[in-house]
Amino acid sequence: MSDNSNANVHEEDHTGPIKNPKQLLLAVAYSFILPVFIIIGLVYFVTSGNKPAAGSVDPERAIAERIQKVGMVEIRDVNRPLKSGEEVYKAVCSGCHQSGMVGSPKLGDAGAWGPRIKTGFDALWNSALKGKGAMPAQGGGDLADLEVARGVVYMANAGGAKFDEPKAPAAAEAAK
Repeated sequence: MSDNSNANVHEEDHTGPIKNPKQLLLAVAYSFILPVFIIIGLVYFVTSGNKPAAGSVDPERAIAERIQKVGMVEIRDVNRPLKSGEEVYKAVCSGCHQSGMVGSPKLGDAGAWGPRIKTGFDALWNSALKGKGAMPAQGGGDLADLEVARGVVYMANAGGAKFDEPKAPAAAEAAK
């Protein structure tokens, strides 16, 4: 009788949590089938549409920033004739200086140009080249420095200055 009780104790020690075939099937299902569905769900989540970049509110803008050009090659015709001051004014400067937009002095307004003219041509030219206040560098145009200088002289002279229009470097050497 004592041997029989020892055998029952020994069998109880070696049995696991699965006691019948139904529990075995559920354990197999949870062990293999459930992880497959979890992986499928994660793959679907990762591949389903664009996710905005961290800290970005506009996903289209974030994408454009990530794929922007790294460098740019610009080819210019170095032999093109330089624009006159009036042509520069009409092409670039008139957008703001004709209407006095954002506090810019209007063309021909001696009262507005007077204090600026007193600073001298170099100060005006430097402001036009580098930008000042709401005015971008070169007025937002794509001009040679000499063309910007001619535009400054044109507008300042219309406001009462008596600046000489700068000459092209080759023309200045030929004149000497």
